[in-house]
Amino acid sequence: MSQETEKEIQKSSLPGRIVPTEVFLLCMGIATLTYGIINSMTMSIFWGCVIIPGVFILHYVRKTDWTKHWQEMEEEQKAGIERAALRKRAVEEARKVADEGK
Repeated sequence: MSQETEKEIQKSSLPGRIVPTEVFLLCMGIATLTYGIINSMTMSIFWGCVIIPGVFILHYVRKTDWTKHWQEMEEEQKAGIERAALRKRAVEEARKVADEGK
């Protein structure tokens, strides 16, 4: 099960607790693909082929710890800003040294 709090679990409906969204979507994708293959309907085959990988992508996205991800992104951004500031200071010091040497 994804990282839902108990409050979110209590708010979800009974069918939602019995059959998770990912399972329902996977069944719909398989049913759509099967229907398209049996009846030679190109669009149903297409949507079945889109839905099935989409379920796995949805599962991965829901499973990811987004708070941790955004904290890591902020740390990388801060480190980049610090590196840029250090480079700027180094350039300014080099210019001062060059100006003093003239």
